[in-house]
Amino acid sequence: MKSILIIQQKMIGDVLLTSILCEALKKRNPENTIDYLVYTNTIPVIKENPFIDTIVEFKNEYKKNRRSFINFLKSIRNKKYDLVIDAYGKTESNLITLCSGAPEKISYYKWYTNFIYTKTINRKPVVLTNAGNALENRLRLIFKEEEITDNIIAPKIFITDQERTDAKEYLKSQGLLENKPLVMISVLGSTIDKTLPFEYMATIIDEFVNLTQSNILFNYIPNQVKDAQLIYDLTSDSTKKNIYFDVFGKSLREFIGILSHCDMLIGNEGGAVNMAKALNLKTFTIFSPWIRKDAWNMFEDGIQHDSVHLMDFKPEVYTNKIPKDLKDRSIELYKEFSPDFIIPRLTDYLQTSK
Repeated sequence: MKSILIIQQKMIGDVLLTSILCEALKKRNPENTIDYLVYTNTIPVIKENPFIDTIVEFKNEYKKNRRSFINFLKSIRNKKYDLVIDAYGKTESNLITLCSGAPEKISYYKWYTNFIYTKTINRKPVVLTNAGNALENRLRLIFKEEEITDNIIAPKIFITDQERTDAKEYLKSQGLLENKPLVMISVLGSTIDKTLPFEYMATIIDEFVNLTQSNILFNYIPNQVKDAQLIYDLTSDSTKKNIYFDVFGKSLREFIGILSHCDMLIGNEGGAVNMAKALNLKTFTIFSPWIRKDAWNMFEDGIQHDSVHLMDFKPEVYTNKIPKDLKDRSIELYKEFSPDFIIPRLTDYLQTSK
């Protein structure tokens, strides 16, 4: 039996992905106590997870106020953890791990922080399964290389019966859940360099509605509403009749409840795609030209999950390019990623996934 702290101070996709370590360690020994340290805004995606004993909230004030952060570090040390797994590996988590006093401390190898940890592992670019490189590298933190393929775990979101019922009643009150499929469109990425050009997305939505006659919900965060409206305005009049723009969860848990009633999610790669997969929905993902597809195309099989990337069509663009070069050119590269490439792949996916 061990008292274990897992640290992941990133965004929703990373927090969901790293939660597989909680499940793996709890299944290895149900007596293990598993605490999971995450940012406040990501807590909803791991709420109700039975493999987590305590969610440790890393508040914004710890970033802004030195005394608050020091008090937080003291609270971590007082827990007397046997093992800390730092899946984040940045300054804050380095300090948390160092101050924890845990006899075992594991993270990814970096030459300048290696001294903090009792064990470090190297991320590997090789992909062993269709779980994807990002997931496999998480598993390397707790499994030997030869054990990875036998211990693949899919991230999961746990939702209560009441949350599902409330979401269903809300959708019914908006005239949904009748005779048409309900599809969530991730119309915007978390940043502009992870967002397909608006006019391209509108064209894809038009074609999708034409093919499926689905009812459409838009996924975006509140401060993106103007951009989401611009995409809506670019769609055809006939498509607009199928878009329920104002059907929107007021919180992340409400969004998850609504998403759980959808038939699939399509759109920009990001947290919403990872949430859809964790709810076992079908997904079709459009990757940013600078993001590694093989890292984040988890469980892609062309039936339940499929995706497109500019590299699929223009591999020559990526010759002798480093990630920073690609990120700096993301807007330019997105212009080359036209709906003429994406729509045929989406059409094939819709036929195959029936």
